[in-house]
Formats: sequence, structure tokens, C-alpha cells
Amino acid sequence: MLSLWGLLGLCLDLLYLHQVDDQLMRFFERCRGYVEGVEKNRTALLEVEKFKHGKEMEAVRRRALNEDCPCVRPVDLVEAAFFLCSYELSIKSLHSPWCFLFDEDDAKVLEYKSDLKQYWKRSHGHVISGLSSCPLFHHVFRTLDKAGRPRRSVTSHPASILVGHAETLLPLLSLLGLYKDQTPPTADNYRTQHGRSFRSGLIVPYAANLLFVLYDCQRGPRLQLLINESPVRFPGLETEDAPLYRDVRATYRHLLDGCDFERECEGRPVGRGPNTEL
Repeated sequence: MLSLWGLLGLCLDLLYLHQVDDQLMRFFERCRGYVEGVEKNRTALLEVEKFKHGKEMEAVRRRALNEDCPCVRPVDLVEAAFFLCSYELSIKSLHSPWCFLFDEDDAKVLEYKSDLKQYWKRSHGHVISGLSSCPLFHHVFRTLDKAGRPRRSVTSHPASILVGHAETLLPLLSLLGLYKDQTPPTADNYRTQHGRSFRSGLIVPYAANLLFVLYDCQRGPRLQLLINESPVRFPGLETEDAPLYRDVRATYRHLLDGCDFERECEGRPVGRGPNTEL
């Protein structure tokens, strides 16, 4: 129930219907190829482990050591201190004392470590991560197809609102071919990745959102994509903010005609593989 204050100061209770659909929004839990090939595969996050024990993280650990805080010796505790700093800053706008342990270079290294984990666990690092979101991908386009049909009433504005988590968004964004750098981030190429587009803190921050807006235009429906309220252009259709919907469908035709959840999740080999999505 949603309570709103009316113009006369009266509290109005608005009822809205919702349902929990974990099969749609938590698809990754049902995808055997993902669970066995990534979630439970000890080698799936090899790049993360290598970076965690590499020279960049060791330098951060050494700089964090001081007489006032000998407790941050292990790398895991260094990360915990950084998370305390970042959480209090982002949620409460507080400059935590933990923040004094790190400088800007340290923050960039720790950000990269976090990006490595998201990339190799939920994004382009493994093909199955994106393919696991096939059910959600098809749901989005079925909803858009339905919304784009001629309607008898001009006052009706169809909308579909889904609520999930970063682990729901990242695979879908990957399947759509977004934020895919030409050179994937690894444990060994930190120095060349400063200009990368895959930054999980910007892609899926707190209250991250993905919006598909379908416009009724003279030449036909047009589709605009917004991520965190900012327009993002579809891969292969970069010349327009809102390309014709039929062109978007043509771009993703191979997924619309395929992307079968049962086939991809039950019959796909585990482990790393070449990225075949956009």
C-alpha cells in the first residue's frame, strides 16, 4: 500500500497489485550452466584472485599499514576498511575515519578489484552469465511488442515495472552488448584499463535502474534506453538516441529467435568461453 498526501492534506491510500516472480528475476539461480560453471567453479574468478594477491593490491595493503591501525594487515581487512569508508560516504555522506587509510590511487585499485569480480562473475567474463538472463530478455521484448500494438483507448499508458538487484541487471546489460570493452579487464592489465567503460559502481550503483521507453512516432514506434536516468545508445545503433523499434528488434534478432533458457543453461559447457553476444 502506498500512502500519498492529497491537496487537502488528507492521507490517501493507494492499492497496487504486485507479485513475486523469482523465476523471472532470479534466473541465475535456475541456470545450471551458470551455477556450476561460474558460481561454484573455483577457477571462474581466477583473475580476481590473481589481482587480489598481485602487486597493486599489495601496495595498497602496505600503505594502509600504520601504527594507529595494525588491524588491517590481511588484504580482506583492507577491503573491509575501504567498504566501511565508501558505504558511510555514499549512504550517510560521512567522511569516515577509515577513509584516511586510503588515497585516490588506492581507491582506483580497490575499485578495479571490485569491477573484476562483477565482470567475471556476472557480466562479459563468461558467456553463460549473460545468456542466463534469456527469460528476462524475452519478457522485456514481449512487453514492448504488446505496448507497441494499436490501442483503442488513447488514455491507457501500459507500463511494466520489475524490481530486482544488481545480479539481475548486469547479466541483462551484458546480453544486450552494453559496457563491453574491446580488451577485457584482467589481473595483469590494470594500468591500461583506466579508460574502461565497465565500471560496476557507475553501472549498478544504489537504486540502479534500466528503462525502456517506447515512443509512438510517425514512421513507427521508437525505443529509447536509459540507464540510471541517462540515455544510452544500443550497440550497432549508435547514431540515434531512440532508433526505430523494428531496427532494435533486427539488431537482436539472433537473440529473439534463439536465447532459449533451457538449451543454454542445461546444455552449455562450463568454464570460460568466447563471447558471442553483441
